[in-house]
Amino acid sequence: MAKKDAPPRWDRRMQQRLARGEAAALGEFYDRFASLVHGLAHRVLGDEEAADGVTREVFTHVWENPDSYDPGQGPLRSWVATLTHRLAVQRLRAAETAALPQDGRGTSEELERKVRHASVAARADYIVSSMPVPLRAALERAYFQRRDYRQTAADLGITEDEARRRLRLGLQLVSTAHEAGPFGAPPEPEAAW
Repeated sequence: MAKKDAPPRWDRRMQQRLARGEAAALGEFYDRFASLVHGLAHRVLGDEEAADGVTREVFTHVWENPDSYDPGQGPLRSWVATLTHRLAVQRLRAAETAALPQDGRGTSEELERKVRHASVAARADYIVSSMPVPLRAALERAYFQRRDYRQTAADLGITEDEARRRLRLGLQLVSTAHEAGPFGAPPEPEAAW
């Protein structure tokens, strides 16, 4: 039996293929993670062109530095999400800093508040997109369709107790977006971002 913290076989093989410079590996990697990368970047930046730029930066970094992924630190998906988050926040900070009025009316505290808000929202999106389908389906019905647990149970063909359990667990997972650092990692010092 594999060690619990061992990365999935696909992650290890993909890193090896990228390290060998296989262009087909980059294409497969892109197919798997492009929507995640672009979605997270867009969520942080709120701008399509800026998200496109971060997406290019992420895949360029992966191609040029495949050994920067440490399988001991977690799955490749989390590494890519953390890399995306870091690059998007850097770009947001640079854009917001450049946009601060030179007369001193804008403050760095406002900038940090915007960055924190965007970071929490991106982490929440990542958590929801990564959770098991049964939890996500229950949350989507409750949040987007404004269904209560009884209606969610009927929609999903499950018991009301199971619907409450899924909704509670899903909300608990989403609430961790405020507590953890990027994508489940321990919180990092603000200066490191």
